[in-house]
Amino acid sequence: MEKYFDVIVIGAGHAGCEAAAAAANLGSKTLLITMDMNKIAQMSCNPAVGGIAKGQIVREIDALGGMMGLVTDATAIQFRMLNRSKGPAMWSPRSQSDRQQFIIHWREVLDQTPNLHIWQDTVNEFIVENGEFCGVITSLGVTFKAKCCVLTAGTFLNGLLHIGKTQVQGGRISEPSSYGLTEQLKNLGFITDRMKTGTPVRINGNTVDFASMTEQQGEDDFHRFSYLERSHRKLSQRSCWITYTNTEVHDILRDSLADSPLYNGQIQSIGPRYCPSIETKIVTFADKDRHQLFLEPEGENTQEYYLNGFSSSLPIDVQYNALHKIPGLENAEIYRPGYAIEYDFFIPTQLHHTLETKLVKNLFFAGQINGTTGYEEAAGQGLLAGINAHINVHGGSPFILNRDEAYIGVLVDDLVTKGVDEPYRMFTSRAEYRILLRQDNADQRLTEKAYALGLASNERINTFRQKQSSVERLVELFRETSVKPDIINGMLEQNGSNPINHSDRLYNILLRPQVNISDLVEFSPEAKELLSTLTPIMREEVLEKTEISVKYSGYISREREIADKLNRLENIVLSDNFDYNAVQSLSTEARQKLTKIRPRTIGQASRIPGVSPSDINVLLVLLGR
Repeated sequence: MEKYFDVIVIGAGHAGCEAAAAAANLGSKTLLITMDMNKIAQMSCNPAVGGIAKGQIVREIDALGGMMGLVTDATAIQFRMLNRSKGPAMWSPRSQSDRQQFIIHWREVLDQTPNLHIWQDTVNEFIVENGEFCGVITSLGVTFKAKCCVLTAGTFLNGLLHIGKTQVQGGRISEPSSYGLTEQLKNLGFITDRMKTGTPVRINGNTVDFASMTEQQGEDDFHRFSYLERSHRKLSQRSCWITYTNTEVHDILRDSLADSPLYNGQIQSIGPRYCPSIETKIVTFADKDRHQLFLEPEGENTQEYYLNGFSSSLPIDVQYNALHKIPGLENAEIYRPGYAIEYDFFIPTQLHHTLETKLVKNLFFAGQINGTTGYEEAAGQGLLAGINAHINVHGGSPFILNRDEAYIGVLVDDLVTKGVDEPYRMFTSRAEYRILLRQDNADQRLTEKAYALGLASNERINTFRQKQSSVERLVELFRETSVKPDIINGMLEQNGSNPINHSDRLYNILLRPQVNISDLVEFSPEAKELLSTLTPIMREEVLEKTEISVKYSGYISREREIADKLNRLENIVLSDNFDYNAVQSLSTEARQKLTKIRPRTIGQASRIPGVSPSDINVLLVLLGR
């Protein structure tokens, strides 16, 4: 049995799978250790990928050569583009997946990845010598040596499940917790805390009255998560269903709050503000008579449904009674109740931007143990950690994404600079450059970087370059092509746009909000010829990207200028041994925070809570800037 590796990845959730695949695809001999090989990439909560800002992360993972987008497209049973009523900076793809097919497909990906080995076991202990990771010891007594490790333990470190007053040890329902690692890391100086998350009941669809609900169908256009996916959806598409709670439901829940672990003192840890339990909703929003719920299918051929919006840790009978007062669920049977789970996480300010820990060299943390929530946030961290673990082994410059380059960059910078006081979830509002970080241009931002690393395949880079050159050529054609009033005014008036009085270029006409690019292509034979050479999906992608580039060119240019100006602060590097306590002109809070975080650059220092603009000016003066 092989016992020596370049990189060991602990945990095969969404972070672990991406980390292992990235390190192995880059050429590192990689070992993925998981408790259960049949639950690789398990969707512990809802069977969906993407959503607001999260969908952008998945497209970034794909553009970087990661696998989540491809696996999601292959297992999708519904796809929607959210926020279409808003500007393209807010558009966010979301997909329902077949839960079992998602696992099966990820397992196939890992089995076919060169340099990747899988071992089913639990890691009980790290081997650390002279402040550097050297290996692990498992519960079966096996010792594996490696140069780097990525820990992606999710909710399993000292995991504890709550259903009313019932407490069960576990990382997920019916799955054991992991013990020993938190205690060892605390002895090495790591600061840890507890967080809480939860999940709703699972419902038997055969007992649901769908006629009492509103159907929400998916979309069947060209959008996909992966830039490589060019085929039709492989699985049968299924609808989600919308229903609502009511005052009867709220009364049942409210009368039982004394039995809720969240309100009787049983749970002391930090819960998610942006994905609250149903009992938290009725307390926080006491004035609301109802809350929207989504009944989401778990797979192509199963009758199991997930009740999105009804997370709860209340006793089983309370959940059951409240459920039966919801329209459409009066006779619903459940497969299992909702529950809350508490688990250990590590304060993420103990990490570098590479996700390597500051206390132990060559040890990386990724996923929920860094205080995040969500499959997408975990996968993005795992990909970044896997890349940098490989770099630590084989040499090269650290791979760090800036805030103007990717939502993944925003995520990591927020974690290591600001820390967390609740489970971190990505939103578009967290990104100050969201016009630059759109879902349509993730390949433009990141694929060349991935190709330079060696992670993006030739197929991926060639696909991107063909698309990009087509966009540039189409913009050029629109700038060159003029059209006369008698030819185009009919279309303009039909679209509710003012007619033109003299010849104008198609580029200027495309700037009008009432005009779509597909309307204008008909007036340019060269554009039609260009588009005829592309596959149907790429054709639509090129049209969308071109239209956004033209219509929002002013906003994009202005935000790019702002980002470039502020990025100058990112180029002013701070020494690791800078003595902030010796600078009395800094505020006391700034000295404390700067000493604790040890920012890489002035730019990062400026984002630390408690460090004021005047403190930054002091540092700039000291650095001769």
